[in-house]
Amino acid sequence: MIKDERKLCMDNRTIRDIIFAEYDNFFDAEKKIANYILNNSAKVVELTIAELAEAAGTSEATVSRFCKRCNMKGFHHLKITLAKELVEANESEVTVSGDVNLNNIKQSLHNILANKVEELNQTVSMIDEKKLKDIISILSKARSIQFVAVGNTIPVAMDGAYKFNQIGILSVANTIWETQIAYTYNLTKDDVVIVISNSGASKRLVNVVEAANKCGAKVISITNSANSPLSKISDYHITTATREKLFLDEYYFSRISAMTVIEILYLFLTVGKKDVYDNLSRHEQSIADDKL
Repeated sequence: MIKDERKLCMDNRTIRDIIFAEYDNFFDAEKKIANYILNNSAKVVELTIAELAEAAGTSEATVSRFCKRCNMKGFHHLKITLAKELVEANESEVTVSGDVNLNNIKQSLHNILANKVEELNQTVSMIDEKKLKDIISILSKARSIQFVAVGNTIPVAMDGAYKFNQIGILSVANTIWETQIAYTYNLTKDDVVIVISNSGASKRLVNVVEAANKCGAKVISITNSANSPLSKISDYHITTATREKLFLDEYYFSRISAMTVIEILYLFLTVGKKDVYDNLSRHEQSIADDKL
């Protein structure tokens, strides 16, 4: 069941950020166009659709399809949008570069910081206030919350379960997928599943969400793509931004944005919760003996 009407996403991202988010979902020919645009943004605004197709080693039809995948009406729309973004970037006092070099550590640290700040800015800017309130309401009333992830998103899920349990919200996370889905089949309409993924296309996570849907549990997905398979079968979706393509040839999921979303949910859940500080104090006292 597709639940697009409840997506927690406002697509005010730049062309580059859309490419970063959707890259894993592009076909190989579309990735060639994406790579060319990322590396030659200023040049692209001067090209015709035929010239871009030739430069990227694809066809004009692929370029047109790529533009639509980036939420553009066509190639002309993409060029105008890209040109506007380049002007705005030039006028900005902050230069965001992907260069990381051991021979220039100071500048490299600045580049990393600037990109991480931009990731967080983009992530927060895409959150719809009304939908966030709905999510907080659902989480606060849930009997239990299951955090689900595979691979390098598992630490985000474990962190979420830890934080929520701290404030008295029964939560669980597991590193073994078979255990995760076995647990999911025991959920009810009073439970919530929070699924965390980069591409949102993990078959294992899709299976977990489908199991949750069958049980009537509410599902909240956190991924880099609002058009991912996971987002389409979730009740709510939160889009995270990533700029890791600036640093690495292949994509690597930046956990900072997803961690921040979990932190946002956690902090809002503490608001108005009468026993939150008692629960936090109880937890801190229980682990105090383990500290030097």
